[in-house]
Amino acid sequence: MPRTALWTAAAGVTLVALLGVLVANGVVWPNRILSARYDVRGVDVAHYQGAIDWDVLAAQDLDFAWIKATEGSSHTDPRFADNWAGAAGTDLLVGAYHFMSFESSGADQAAHLADQVPATAGTLPPVIDLEFYGAFAADPPTTDEVHAILDPLVAGITKHYGAAPVVYTTEDAYDLYLADRYPDLPIWIRSVAWAPQLSDGRAWTVWQYSNRDRLPGYDGVEPHIDMNVFAGTREELEALTLD
Repeated sequence: MPRTALWTAAAGVTLVALLGVLVANGVVWPNRILSARYDVRGVDVAHYQGAIDWDVLAAQDLDFAWIKATEGSSHTDPRFADNWAGAAGTDLLVGAYHFMSFESSGADQAAHLADQVPATAGTLPPVIDLEFYGAFAADPPTTDEVHAILDPLVAGITKHYGAAPVVYTTEDAYDLYLADRYPDLPIWIRSVAWAPQLSDGRAWTVWQYSNRDRLPGYDGVEPHIDMNVFAGTREELEALTLD
C-alpha cells in the first residue's frame, strides 16, 4: 500500500476514534440538531445524579423534570424526597416516575407509588417506566404477562391521581407491549440515536433524545443526564398536570 494511502487510512481511523470518544462523552450528539425544533425541554433524574442544586439545574433553559420515585412494589429511590422538595421550589413542571417490575403485581406497584408520591395539584402525571432490565433484556416476558401487570398498574394510578399515567418506553418494548394498544396513554419514547417514529404511526408526547448530556447543578456517580423534549407548548404540557 502506498505511503499516502497508509496516512489516509490512519487519519480515518483516528477521526473515527475521536468521534467515538466525543459521542461517548456527550460532546457530539446528532439528536441535538433533530430535537432543536422543539421548544419545551426537560430532564429525568434519579439518585445516580446525586445531590441536585435545583435552582442551578432549573436555570438551564428547562421546562420540566420527572424524578424517579419508586420501583416495583417496595423500592423507593433514596433521593426522591429531597429531589421532590427541591424541584417544587423552582419554576419547573415536576412529576414522578415509577420503574415497572415484571416480578410483582401491578396493583401492589400502584399502591407503593401512591404511598410515596402525593397527588399534588399542578404536578405532572406519574410516569410508568416500561423497559427491559436484567435477564429480561435477553428473555423478555410475554405480552400477556406484561399486560397482566401493566393493566392494574395503569388503573390504580389513574384512580388515585385522577389522570392517566404517561408511559416511558424503548422502541423495542413499545413494539412488543404498546403498539396499537392503550390509545389514551401519552407515550414518552426513548430514541437516542435517531428521531423516533412509532411503528403503529402513533404520535409521541415526550422524546428522550439524549442520555449523555452534562449540565451544571448535580454531582453524582453518573456524570450524564437524560434530556427530553415535549411535542407541544409549555401551556399544553401544563394542561396535563393534576387537578
